[in-house]
Amino acid sequence: MKRIAAVLVALGMAAGVVPVAEAAGYAQLTGVRTGHHAGFDRVVFDLSGEPVPDSVQVVPAVENCGSGKPISAPGVEFVEVRLQPADGHSYAGSRRFATGLPTAVSVVFTCDFEADLSIAIGVGRAGANYRGYYLADPLRYVVDIDH
Repeated sequence: MKRIAAVLVALGMAAGVVPVAEAAGYAQLTGVRTGHHAGFDRVVFDLSGEPVPDSVQVVPAVENCGSGKPISAPGVEFVEVRLQPADGHSYAGSRRFATGLPTAVSVVFTCDFEADLSIAIGVGRAGANYRGYYLADPLRYVVDIDH
């Protein structure tokens, strides 16, 4: 009876490892860059892995996904980028910084938990047009915000 129980426990543990192995296939954030261009500011999220479903939307304020507490960051409004499944666990850069750009004025991480990666971009004016898209070789997610 003990052997059967041990085998069942071992099988259960092995089955539990499979999702963890698949998690290694998530997109992983490796860098964040910003730049000023004629007509728009750009924020680039360097990634490894495969493109993942994304959403980009204006949010009235930024808050921590775990606690719901507000996060203070420069910006009149915020464009929040959400990538799932993705994480920034190995990203060694700053998770909150002012960019020095006229339109995309700040970048702040709002969530990096259980393959939910969300990063808000503080925008220096209300109603700016923006677009988010993937580029390949190397993989990166780009957000352009019009001046």
